[in-house]
Amino acid sequence: MAKSKYEYVRNFELQDRLLPSTWLVVRIDGQGFTRFTAKHGFAKPNDIRALNLMNRAAKIVVESMVEIVLAYGQSDEYSFVFSKDAKAYERRASKLSTLLVSKFTSAYVYYWSEFFADTRLEFPPAFDSRVVMYPSDRIMRDYLCWRQVDCHINNMYNTCFWALVNKGGMTQKEAEKRLSGTLSKDKNELLFSEFGINYNNEPAIFKKGSVVVRDEVPVEIVDAQGDASKRAKTEVAILHCDIIKDAFWNERPEILEGKGTRAGRKAAFRRQREAELAAEAPEAPEAADKAKQEN
Repeated sequence: MAKSKYEYVRNFELQDRLLPSTWLVVRIDGQGFTRFTAKHGFAKPNDIRALNLMNRAAKIVVESMVEIVLAYGQSDEYSFVFSKDAKAYERRASKLSTLLVSKFTSAYVYYWSEFFADTRLEFPPAFDSRVVMYPSDRIMRDYLCWRQVDCHINNMYNTCFWALVNKGGMTQKEAEKRLSGTLSKDKNELLFSEFGINYNNEPAIFKKGSVVVRDEVPVEIVDAQGDASKRAKTEVAILHCDIIKDAFWNERPEILEGKGTRAGRKAAFRRQREAELAAEAPEAPEAADKAKQEN
């Protein structure tokens, strides 16, 4: 930035660096989505197109920032977890929050037609965002537990509510009154006895939400000589699983142990790309001549 007599105005900028060695979670949330979903004819209680679009946008965000170790989404919200050692944008809250929400929103609009091919986007969607620090592994996990429990509670209620409205012929006010004060067992019984719906058989994406992680998958690479070899390739995967119990975390210890540092992930991506380029490269003339002589 060029120096001038006006540069003093930078002193008014808020220094909003977040505390070091803490988990950073950026949560984005749809604004005015009740109106947005109604205007665009979203299916109730769940529109698989909308959920897949949210997941597509989230995947773009995770792929673009190597220090995001995990993301969790449900309904019209997504939480992105940065590693405790993250250094992106000097851990400035405003930078992280605005960058993620703008990238997510632009991806949501960009890929809209891929999931809603027959539905014109009538007006731009909007998302807000916030960034929160969590000082320990346990508290960060409890945050994610909170969001997944919220997903289950809301989905069970909405499944009952819209069954009463769409299949039971009730008005929305009547359905709301019918469900007032009911517990989970009551809702399960209502769904099964009145509509033949076994809630346990509902799709996991509806009940558990979506988890975005980086997984290493074995791939076969064939070099210029036609020799095949197995390598590990890092891919961003979308799961619909339980993140409350320990099993998920035991299968992916690198998330909490901090092995997936930014430098480490960058190095892994670089090695992966170098291997792919090497396999695609044409055989050198000297190597080709040598191979012919040997044959």
